[in-house]
Order: sequence, then C-alpha cells, then structure tokens
Amino acid sequence: MTEQVQLHRGNVAVVIPALNEALRIDGVVGDALAHCEHVIVVDDGSEDATADIVAALPVTLLRHPRRMGKGQALRAGFAEARRRGFAAVVTMDGDGQHRASDIPRMIDAANRYPDCIVNGARLRKRDSQPWYRRIGNDFGDWGISAACGFGMVDTQSGQRLYPAAVLALDDVSAEGFVFEAQILISAARRLGYRLVSVPVETRYHCAESTEQFRKSHFRLFRDLYNITSHVVVQALSHGHPIATYRSARARPPVIFDPGAAADGAAPMAEHAQGAG
Repeated sequence: MTEQVQLHRGNVAVVIPALNEALRIDGVVGDALAHCEHVIVVDDGSEDATADIVAALPVTLLRHPRRMGKGQALRAGFAEARRRGFAAVVTMDGDGQHRASDIPRMIDAANRYPDCIVNGARLRKRDSQPWYRRIGNDFGDWGISAACGFGMVDTQSGQRLYPAAVLALDDVSAEGFVFEAQILISAARRLGYRLVSVPVETRYHCAESTEQFRKSHFRLFRDLYNITSHVVVQALSHGHPIATYRSARARPPVIFDPGAAADGAAPMAEHAQGAG
C-alpha cells in the first residue's frame, strides 16, 4: 500500500489528449479549469485549429508533430504531470463527451479508495450511448475483468483518475485505445490496484440534442479486435486464466455513488468495501 495523499483541485492535473478537436476544445478546457487548477493538453498532430485555440488558454500545451495515437498522447501527458509533481491525473477526451463537473466526485472516490484507479462509468442515461459502443464496452468489460481478476464496469471510458503510482508505470506495452485497457491490467498485476467506478452521464450526438460532436475516433471492429486480441494474449500469458476468471466473478465491481439517493437518481450502492 502506498502512502495516501489527500487529493484536491490543486494537486490533480487534467490531461486531455486532442486530435482535431477545434469544434469543442475551448469549452472542454474551460470546464476543466473550473474544477482543477492545472490542465495539460496533448495535441496529437491535429490538422485543424486545435493547437492554436489551446495555445491562447492558460494551460500547458504539448504538441506531437504527427499523429502518434492516444497511447502516446497519454504517456506524454503523464510524463509532464509527473515532472511537475502532481499527485494524480484525471483524463478527459477533447470532444466534449465528458463532463468536467464529474471531476470532484472522482476525486472524492479516489480519496475514499486509495490504491485504486477511478473511472467515470457511463451508467446514467445509458440508452443515449450508440448501440455499437455498448456492445464494445460490454465485451471489453468481460475480457479485461477476466484478465485483472476482479469485476469492472465501463473499462473503455476515457474519463479516469490515475494516482501517481500508476502514472509511474514505465512499460505499459500497448498503443492507441489498447493502452487504456493495458494500463488497467498493469496496475492490477504490478501494483495490486483495483478500479472504482463513479456513475456519469456521457454526451453523444443524437437526434434529440442540438449539441454538436465530431465523429468518434473509435472504430468498433478494428479497435475492439485490437483490444480483445491484446487482452486474450495477456490473460493467457499470465497463466491460470480459468482461476483468474473465477476470481473476477467472485469480486464484483466497486461503484461509488453516495449522492444518488439525494439527487433523485436510482441508488447505486458500493459493491465492495476496499481495494481488496
């Protein structure tokens, strides 16, 4: 167990990987700054005005000269956060699908559950999520939970809080969207970390909404295949896949949502009492 540091808006940085996000990046960064004092944007070789927009804002801007993928963008943001001594990082996508207003609840969860990664799990108004994304998420949850040995929900969420010890993992061997799957596995196996989920509502383009979003960079069949094949190899290489799967079934997801009853939402209990 690592020594617990109390997290707050001053020692947690928001890291935003950005690829052609000119449509919404200004608002995303502004909302993040309302909840954390420090924001790091990693422009991953954008071909639009993303970098110019961010350069005019009171944040740290890192730029890749060409597209290198989400994994490399996150690594660059993590390295900058470590260099500057932050105790944790919250990641958000640059397209506006995540709400920065969920950050305080994620920080509360991290303080309640040290030695855990926290994710914003898209459990509220889930019907607004495209069907193909739900399929990909459910399948990813099954495979990554089996590889880690404990239950998880929404393992594909890009809104997460990573403690400093996870940022320091220096050989997370995966790229693109697979990086976010592998970092959960690496944190579980090497640090003994679990995942705590904070229910959030994620915004998508739909007929009932006037909000505009760029087309998702996630490609269902290509990226789901990459994630699935990677996780299968990880599970087999670790050994004892059946025992690990049974362990995952016996250790249900941890969901932290203490305000659910107060705000009228369906109550969601904490399904575990610690990192275990």
